[in-house]
Amino acid sequence: MLLAGVGLVLVTVIGVVLVLYFVGDQRERDLRAWQVRMGIVADSRFAAVNEWVDRQFTHMRELSDNASLQLYLTELAMFEGDISLVTDEPAQRSYLRNLLVATAERTGFKAPILGADVNANVKRVGVAGIAIVDNDARVLVATPTMPPINEDLAAVILASRGKRALLDLHIGAGGQPTMGFLAPIFAIQSDGAPSDQIGVVIGIKEVGAELYPLLEQPGATEASAEAVILRIAGNVVEYLSPLADGSAPLARPLARDTPGLAAAFAIDKPGGFATRHDYRNVEVLVLGRAFASAPWTLMYKIDTAEALADTDSRLTRMLTVFLLIIGAVAVSLIAAWRHGTSLRASQAAHTASELARRFAQQRDFLGLVTDSQRSAMSIIDGEGHYIWANRRAAENSGMAAADVAGKTLAAVLGPVPAKPLLKTVRDVLDGGASEVKTHSEEIDGESRTYVSEFIPLEATGDLPARVLIVSEDVTFALEERAKRERIMDQLVDTLVGVVDRRDPNSANHSSWVAVVARAIADEMELDPVEAESVEIAGRVMNLGKITVPEEVLTKTEPLTDGEFALVRGAIGVSAELLEGVEFDGPVVETLRELHRYPGDQALTTKQALLTTRIVAVANSFVAMTSPRSYREGLSFNDALDTLLSKMETDDTRRAVMSLANYLDNHGGRETLDGIGKQPPDA
Repeated sequence: MLLAGVGLVLVTVIGVVLVLYFVGDQRERDLRAWQVRMGIVADSRFAAVNEWVDRQFTHMRELSDNASLQLYLTELAMFEGDISLVTDEPAQRSYLRNLLVATAERTGFKAPILGADVNANVKRVGVAGIAIVDNDARVLVATPTMPPINEDLAAVILASRGKRALLDLHIGAGGQPTMGFLAPIFAIQSDGAPSDQIGVVIGIKEVGAELYPLLEQPGATEASAEAVILRIAGNVVEYLSPLADGSAPLARPLARDTPGLAAAFAIDKPGGFATRHDYRNVEVLVLGRAFASAPWTLMYKIDTAEALADTDSRLTRMLTVFLLIIGAVAVSLIAAWRHGTSLRASQAAHTASELARRFAQQRDFLGLVTDSQRSAMSIIDGEGHYIWANRRAAENSGMAAADVAGKTLAAVLGPVPAKPLLKTVRDVLDGGASEVKTHSEEIDGESRTYVSEFIPLEATGDLPARVLIVSEDVTFALEERAKRERIMDQLVDTLVGVVDRRDPNSANHSSWVAVVARAIADEMELDPVEAESVEIAGRVMNLGKITVPEEVLTKTEPLTDGEFALVRGAIGVSAELLEGVEFDGPVVETLRELHRYPGDQALTTKQALLTTRIVAVANSFVAMTSPRSYREGLSFNDALDTLLSKMETDDTRRAVMSLANYLDNHGGRETLDGIGKQPPDA
């Protein structure tokens, strides 16, 4: 009796733990779904705001590129500000004023002048407009409504020589959120260097009517969903857009170190997703996106209570039902045991029949609950037979749930997909620990990918040890990930193409380095993540050349020590540019070490990553075999001899010998025949 009681308690505890685990997993899955859903909305609003900011700068740049405007300021600069020497100065100034007025009307850089319209010598204040100023922040031409140049605006003008600048969001003279956009004006036929700047185009406007509507997601149904623009000012988070509680822009700053503040999380971890508390101290789901064109962060949030209301209600019902089922089973077992010990042997058959009927009812009730779930669930024994399956699992197999029970995995799914699943079932039963596997199945002629969790269930009563399989369809998520990877590849190709166009002497160099590095990695049988890492590192290693002057990149004679150091340092710049990109492997670490390799003795002798050594070997091989304007390229054999003579570690030897094996035994000479002459696969 004692052993029976202990066994009953143990089974009950295991059942409760499994139910709690399952419920918790379902909640985490719904949280991940909300992360994807909120990320799509946040990306949409982020793109809209970013495009609006770029459009304002475009309006200013159109004016700064105007030939008449450049000619007027060029003459004015030549004559050191003496307007009497400028050709037909009054006409030019009148034309430019009309140009600014027309542009302001078209682009929204206008607003009524503040102050009463009285016939008196009272200065009225403008709140928006466009002006042309010289390098000392003196106004040359302006629209009638242009506000005066104050100290803040003058400081921005003087600090942004040669580049566009932003007078960040503030409350303007009209009491409304206001911004300024600045674009430099360069002398005619100049190279666009900061020293060639002869003036600045400034546009000031009240932005509330244009900017804040962009934060509203069309078709959104969530009442508590809110997109907010944030900015850091010292240790304070400033809310730059109106808040749902009625707070005006810039009217509700909060300390950045406020415990659990959602806005601080969005700023500190753009792209992250978490549960925090917003400015109302209400728990919310939050994520953020950081702007490059302005010192802002976009925060998108929704109240946790609203987002997970259906989830928590559903899981509560599910938990209640499961616990009731477990309780009912326990009560039934106790009742059966007591009934069997108190009645005569002649009543045993009737008791067993009654218990079977009750268990059937409970099984049907369990099926009713699980059939409402989106996950496919089934219970398989060690021989591969279905003991039970919910409706979703049966639909995936093209059979009715009642027909699945008793059949084997091979009969339901087919011999090929059933074989690895049966192996996992047996491994879980032998090991006694849950496992998660990814596998594919053919459903209605379409390949679907599933992530399945195999949970061992101990043998109870007449039931053998078995495994609960909970399968989640992740086909769409994998397709979306593949799409993002394609976009990343296209972006990298575009950036590499930009660098190649600026550096014709080594065009396609990084593409060939990527090909050679991947060939070496495959010869060395590196794992897929490391092999992918060396290929990506090879492709993006020269992105930093975008910061090297074009005259250095196109120089035909040998580079000076300073110029060589500048080109060599471009790899380090590449690592800095890609610092925030989340690669699966050590791409950024490889580039960072490659920048120091082989000059750093510690890296050269023993500490460098294997991926660094592979890319270094590939880079040296491509550099030696590529022709340049000042030399011919080495033959493959001569390049290999040079590399072999400089081997300093076992890893480097492996990389060079793998390259030699690829050239001689796997068609490498034919594949790499176009190094330095054409792009790969041309």
